[in-house]
Amino acid sequence: MRIGGLEFRPGRWPSLVTLLLLGLLLSLGFWQLDRAREKRALLAEFAQGRDGAIIQIEADLRSFDGLQYERAGAIGHYDTAHQFLLDNRTYNGKAGYHVLTPFMLRDSGAGVLVNRGWVPIRGGRDRLPELAVGSEHRRLTGLIKQPSGKTFMLGEEEARKGWPYRIQRIETERLARELGYPLLPIVLLLDPDEEDGFVRDWHPLVFGPERNVGYAVQWFGLALALLVIYIVVNTKKTDGYDDKKH
Repeated sequence: MRIGGLEFRPGRWPSLVTLLLLGLLLSLGFWQLDRAREKRALLAEFAQGRDGAIIQIEADLRSFDGLQYERAGAIGHYDTAHQFLLDNRTYNGKAGYHVLTPFMLRDSGAGVLVNRGWVPIRGGRDRLPELAVGSEHRRLTGLIKQPSGKTFMLGEEEARKGWPYRIQRIETERLARELGYPLLPIVLLLDPDEEDGFVRDWHPLVFGPERNVGYAVQWFGLALALLVIYIVVNTKKTDGYDDKKH
């Protein structure tokens, strides 16, 4: 293709490589935009559930399928003899745990895991935090969260050597076997104004959708830069063309 004194004459292999890279960069950009849309939807779901009516937690193991970040209440008592420490949790850049305490539902042999919040690691990992909580009958409220089975683990799950039991991820069926009684397949994020809790700054996301939009802009920018470089490198001045005549 010739325009004035310039001729665009790309080679076959450079064109093929550029086309593949361009497709990859654009795909990554659109994928980041899709992730941003998913995060906006999750934030909207979180806000809607947080401000909604309270659902009463009962022992029906099927009644909470699909519920996420809905406000819920429970009546019963904490199983103070058995608690879990969800490992590799950070808050404001500090390493720590989320404290998961089974809550035995009233008139039921089943329990639900209550996330009582974040505690820091102090004095090394061999020193476990103080997790004392009363076993009296109580009513509490929080947000329903579905455990994620896709959590990245930094190491293998260690065998239980006693209580509290340090875990890498929440698998309610496996934890129920450790406890010896059934657990609902959800976690209750304890409300910040409830007693016997730790740091509870609940958010559905570590990073907001703005970061994904920023990444998308970067990928699209790289795609544009690649296209410009491809055009410039493969555009040559035509031999014998006299600029003064035109």
